[in-house]
Amino acid sequence: MTIEPNSVVALTYDLYTTDNGEETFVEQANNENPLVFLYGVGMMLPKFEENLNGLKAGDTYDFELPAVDAYGEKDENAVAQLPIDMFKDAELPVVDSILPLQDNQGNQFRARVTNVDEKAISVDLNHPMAGQNLHFKGEILNVRPATEDELSHGHAHGVDGHSGH
Repeated sequence: MTIEPNSVVALTYDLYTTDNGEETFVEQANNENPLVFLYGVGMMLPKFEENLNGLKAGDTYDFELPAVDAYGEKDENAVAQLPIDMFKDAELPVVDSILPLQDNQGNQFRARVTNVDEKAISVDLNHPMAGQNLHFKGEILNVRPATEDELSHGHAHGVDGHSGH
């Protein structure tokens, strides 16, 4: 079976960021702990999925996503000042720590602390990989039709359709 919408894909990958021809290893999904996802429902980067479309088990892939097609360009204005009193019942965060935050609509996201002073905590709201090109290399391990449960839940239930739920 080839990868198409509403199929469950299990794959390995090595992820690198690229900058001026230099690659830096970021993370890996291997045979023992593959990435398993429901293809075509918006859970993955659209251009990531586009590069996998039509592949089948045993196929390898190697592609790069420019920053604009990955997590976007870094927005220097995506910063916020959090009042210090937000942390009155907790230990103050330190520079470069990651804070879990939530907006008024209940959407959860993370922000990196860039400065701490007596009045406010400054945070960078960009995705940690914003502004970086991403290079993926890997192999398709398995492709199967999604089960009715997976389709109704909007996510894969493991390689076999029953695990991890």
